[in-house]
Formats: sequence, C-alpha cells, structure tokens
Amino acid sequence: MLIRYKKAFEKIAMGLLSFMPNEKDLKKLQQTMKQYETEDDWQLFLWKEEDIVGLIGAYKTDDTLEVQHISVNPSHRHEGIGKAMVKQLRDMYSELTVKPNAETASFLEKCDEDHTI
Repeated sequence: MLIRYKKAFEKIAMGLLSFMPNEKDLKKLQQTMKQYETEDDWQLFLWKEEDIVGLIGAYKTDDTLEVQHISVNPSHRHEGIGKAMVKQLRDMYSELTVKPNAETASFLEKCDEDHTI
C-alpha cells in the first residue's frame, strides 16, 4: 500500500533512494530529499507491507505526473512491488498522464507491457 512520505521515514526513504543510480552521492541524495520535503509539486510515496520496502517519487504539473524515482529494497525485488506502486500511483492520479523521466523510462515501459496495469 502506498503511503505519503513523512519526515519520520527519512532514513528509510534515503536508504531506498540510494539504490537509484543517480542518488549514490550523499549530497545529491540530501538535495533530493529536501526537494520532496519542501516543494509541493514533488510527491514522495512509500510502499508499506509489514515494513517499508519501496518508494516512488514524482513531479506533478498541471496535466502530468513524471515519475522521478522508483526503488524497491533488493530483498523484495521481483515480487511485483514496483508495478504495484506504479499502478496505485496511476489510480491515485487518474486525471493526470503518468510518464517516466529518463531514469525510470525502461521500468515504466515494462509496466506498460504487462497487461495487468
């Protein structure tokens, strides 16, 4: 289930974000977190089962939602969590066109190929 990011989840969120190729550098990671925390157009969600095992972040404009980050804890990969996060985000923002950025394009293409989404 997707839940909105809260400051209490900062360490978990930073850990998950650090799996993204462009978020390896601590300073870059901190800037990204600050962006999600301070800018209303940047939305960050966490995937919670028993524990928080994934996150998805997006930049919202008037008619689109661009997925900036998507990450799943390595020990929970290949369980459909990433696809479930994309599906739930699309359902939550059904009035917007959900599209990828360069980093998330290949994953969202895989989601589109799967007819369950």
